[in-house]
Amino acid sequence: MKHLKFVLVLAVAVNVWECGDAKFGEKGEISPRRRRCLDGSTPRRLKKRERKLSLDSSSSAELCHRLYPRVSCCHTRRTAYQNLHLRDARIFSVTNNTECAKLLDEIKCARCSPHAQVLFHSPDAEEAPDREPVLPKLCRDYCREFYYACRGHIPELFQADVDEFCQYYGRRDNSLCFPDFPRKQSRGPASNYLDPMEDYEKVEDISRKHKHNCYCAQEVLRGLRQSVGIVNCGDGSQRLFILEKEGFVRIVTHNMELVKEPFLNIHKLVQSGIKGGDERGLLSLAFHPNYKKNGKLYVSYTTNQERWAIGPHDHILRVVEYTVSRKNPNQVDPRTMRVLIEVAELHRKHLGGQLLFGPDGFLYIFLGDGMITLDDMEEMDGLSDFTGSILRVDVDTESCSAPYSIPRNNPYFNSTNQPPEILAHGLHNPGRCAVDRHHLDTNGSLLILCTDSSSRNSSTGRILQIVKGKDYENEPSLFDLKSTSSAPPVGGFIYRGCQSRRLYGSFVFGDRNGNFRILQKSSAGRIWQEKALCLGSSGSCSSSLVGHILGFGEDELGEVYILASSKSMTQSHSGKLYKLVDPKRPLVPEECRRTVQPPAPLLTECSRMCKNGYCTPVGRCCCSPGWEGDFCRVAKCDPACRHGGVCVKPNKCFCKKGYSGMQCEQTDHSVGQESREGILDQIIDMTSYLLDLTSYIV
Repeated sequence: MKHLKFVLVLAVAVNVWECGDAKFGEKGEISPRRRRCLDGSTPRRLKKRERKLSLDSSSSAELCHRLYPRVSCCHTRRTAYQNLHLRDARIFSVTNNTECAKLLDEIKCARCSPHAQVLFHSPDAEEAPDREPVLPKLCRDYCREFYYACRGHIPELFQADVDEFCQYYGRRDNSLCFPDFPRKQSRGPASNYLDPMEDYEKVEDISRKHKHNCYCAQEVLRGLRQSVGIVNCGDGSQRLFILEKEGFVRIVTHNMELVKEPFLNIHKLVQSGIKGGDERGLLSLAFHPNYKKNGKLYVSYTTNQERWAIGPHDHILRVVEYTVSRKNPNQVDPRTMRVLIEVAELHRKHLGGQLLFGPDGFLYIFLGDGMITLDDMEEMDGLSDFTGSILRVDVDTESCSAPYSIPRNNPYFNSTNQPPEILAHGLHNPGRCAVDRHHLDTNGSLLILCTDSSSRNSSTGRILQIVKGKDYENEPSLFDLKSTSSAPPVGGFIYRGCQSRRLYGSFVFGDRNGNFRILQKSSAGRIWQEKALCLGSSGSCSSSLVGHILGFGEDELGEVYILASSKSMTQSHSGKLYKLVDPKRPLVPEECRRTVQPPAPLLTECSRMCKNGYCTPVGRCCCSPGWEGDFCRVAKCDPACRHGGVCVKPNKCFCKKGYSGMQCEQTDHSVGQESREGILDQIIDMTSYLLDLTSYIV
């Protein structure tokens, strides 16, 4: 027994000798397993009376004792604030922002951590730095949250983008990082929190999960290939349609399952590019507001097929109309293609091409400047009069001679100098435009917001509010974006969903590097204010968004979706689809639930009866050449059939026995000239003729 006591005493003495006077820089003395304060001293274990006082107090000075209630390096309650360097104290007190102030108060308490030496200095360092770092080594998710919450309030600290900032201030290895206190209560002696569990309810606000105003990017689908956009058809089926650059449109069902067969396959018509900056390919898709009844959809893409014989150009930007298959609501009938507009393009950037329908029922077409100069336009001689413009056309026309009509209130309706389709012009590189479906001003005008480049060769962005007749080459923008990187802006949506109340009415957008922002009107309703949109980490959300932003989308309920890829544009299936959700609300609140209606085939009279033509969006059957009648079932023969012949196909007569030729003008002499006597023979002859005619038509 005496020998055992001697061994124990010796072990304790050795441990004290190794750890008692450890200073920073001594090899092996800053292991994360050994607790050391910033000056190398041993942290102090707090007594029960001090723990109780820290729980009962609610002042900001008590925060550090609430974060580290068992073991702390702050022996007095104001130690963390007194230890700040003068310059650091100025940085930590320059903001009045609530969320940023909370994070700064927590970071101040890092000096009270029992692991402060590891948090402020690298474990691999051989000697101490000249002066104390401003911030501890932050955990990756916490670093991004801190960046987006405080970057507008401490400009001297945030001189780089989020990746560079977290590369410098974040912990790059797997060692300890701040916050080093657990986000959930854990029992046992390893926890730095109080026991029992009832005491934890008093410090519940320490948990960082959803304490901030961040949103979550919920991953709903992966394995997408070259996705560029997401749309919905508005027929109650709650399907999403994902556009792939190569010329495919795929369906995602309401339960987020990808349908194997494509909804639209035009990859043989589409000319796409895979190099960085090459925007050619399938550009946009818009469903007619009355799609459930007429089955009409409109697609824009680039092609080099059927090249024009006049004027220099690299490719053609084409806008076409399609109709869904009458038998299969999950496929488009490719035979129903009608060309609306074609624009010649010289270059492969700044194409635009977005399509959308406004609440007024008109189709809006947004076109970029195509990098075309004034000299190019003179050389092309009017082939690109639409470049850099917003077009507005009415596809609900009764006319069969033109695919659309011009709204009479277009600003250039009666102009001889500008095409009447133009609503406004002066755009450079529109990322995406959004129309507010719940807003009309006093003049009945729509609220349309677009992200755009500030100039032809600039990467800085701007947000435009589209007003008819304006030239945005000279007009001031609604908001100028302060670019923190060279990534172009990517437009989003004006959120009118049901799941998030905080986002309602906000314009959600971002850039291709993954920096998200929102634009909100002030309380007075006149000034738009930009705010950073914080996305929560995988610790506070079920998933986190990683990669380049390729586009935004919206479902039938107004919820926003984000397309991202680990690579900017690649042939591999690396694309992912995320849904933007508010973690402070249920994923699908009760008031947001809608009954899913299965997609139904077209049942209109025109779709059933019009056989030799096409149906307009308003239900009129327009006949193909050589057909006439209400539903194009009567063939035309010119000249007309003779001797009782019937026109069964354009310029094709079905002749009675004894006659032949294109118009049944020739007599067939091989038929006997004996006259048939009796009424029975005549009935048999006529019946045989009618049966042959019926079988031919069917």
